[in-house]
Amino acid sequence: MKKLIVIVLLFIFILFIFMYFFKGGIILDHLGIHLEEIHTSDNYSTIDANQNGIPDALDIVEAARKEVRQQTIYKSRYYQRGYPPSDEGVCTDVIWRGLLGANITLKDLMDADIVEHTHLYPRVDGKPDPNIDFRSVPNQFVYFERYAESLTTELITGDNENLQQWQAGDIVVFMERNFHHVGIISDKKAKDGTPYFIHNIRPFAAEVKLSSFNTPIAGHYRWKY
Repeated sequence: MKKLIVIVLLFIFILFIFMYFFKGGIILDHLGIHLEEIHTSDNYSTIDANQNGIPDALDIVEAARKEVRQQTIYKSRYYQRGYPPSDEGVCTDVIWRGLLGANITLKDLMDADIVEHTHLYPRVDGKPDPNIDFRSVPNQFVYFERYAESLTTELITGDNENLQQWQAGDIVVFMERNFHHVGIISDKKAKDGTPYFIHNIRPFAAEVKLSSFNTPIAGHYRWKY
């Protein structure tokens, strides 16, 4: 029995060490276990276009963070009328839900632009479908390239000047062949200034360090409030 207990404890220890070091602790972060010191960032736009007394950037972050708090289940489906139930979704749902916190209705804006410029959107294939088009990463990528402020895509840990360019409420897009993903920069940062990133990836929405991703960043955007 003692030998079995030792083996189990050793396995747990090895598993913990693996989770701690794997991609900068992304597994522990995903589970909401943050072992390092986390700070609240004051690096964000102070514009309050919706005039609710809170900067729009923080409105976006807070709305996106609701996905993390309720651990919105990752589920990829087609929904009539476009919007999924509030307790499920994919990475793109974090974006429109976050923007909605600042009274920005991304679906309406994208639908209108897709109708007018259908050929620019790769996932539309010439036939706009408002039930799904706004929830496609490639389509969101095109829209933000056209209408949002494009910023640096290089994240340099330990470089304060670079890290200051990554502000709460910013949108980050990954567009590698086998990894289309999108999320929102948090108002939380690691002790070294590295920003946290709110996203939804299996099995549920989470808040992790952006530096945990080794995939090149295709786009970094700030809404023109």
